[in-house]
Amino acid sequence: MNFFTLKYKGKSAEIPYFIHTKTIMRNHHVFIATSLDGYIADAQGAVHFLDTYPMPGNSDMGYYAFMDRVDALLMGRKSFETVLGFGVAWPYTKPVFVWSQTLQEIPAALAEKAFLVRGNLYEVEAQIKAKGYTQLYLDGGQVIQSFLQADKVSSMTITTIPVLLGNGVKLFGELENPLAFQCISSTCYDNGMAQQVFERKPEIHVKMG
Repeated sequence: MNFFTLKYKGKSAEIPYFIHTKTIMRNHHVFIATSLDGYIADAQGAVHFLDTYPMPGNSDMGYYAFMDRVDALLMGRKSFETVLGFGVAWPYTKPVFVWSQTLQEIPAALAEKAFLVRGNLYEVEAQIKAKGYTQLYLDGGQVIQSFLQADKVSSMTITTIPVLLGNGVKLFGELENPLAFQCISSTCYDNGMAQQVFERKPEIHVKMG
């Protein structure tokens, strides 16, 4: 129990109050790169700006350690199609869930690697949890914004590519309420990129009496 002193007309009284830290289960994580002005793709949805700077030598920039923390990935249709368009072997070893109301089916070659999910955020989350996956890697602007709006993001690892795009697909969108994060690490790489890791701050409530 804590106390603060209330003074009124020359008199004072000690008022008790309690500080309660509210813990909400937020199990989902973001690992993404943005331009200097906060875009994750250009106006055409392309991500060529990511190749502006080479990867730093002998560093994966924390990607594999991050992947060890998650059970599966959740991305939208556009992100899924972007990955398919890279023209390389499927890059993920963990299950990928594609959240889309319009995509008709997953390509047969990825039948055991990617899975289509439909519904609202809570329905999609429940479908994935029923399969035993609770720590999700969120990818794609709409997916990330939806989970932030629902306050279900535990951490964000954001790598900044020092390029100004001017317009395109924004990482962040509107929120009903502010969400407070705290920066737990900040790294500058010799290739010019910078990476910051943010964790959601616990909510503190004060109860009088």
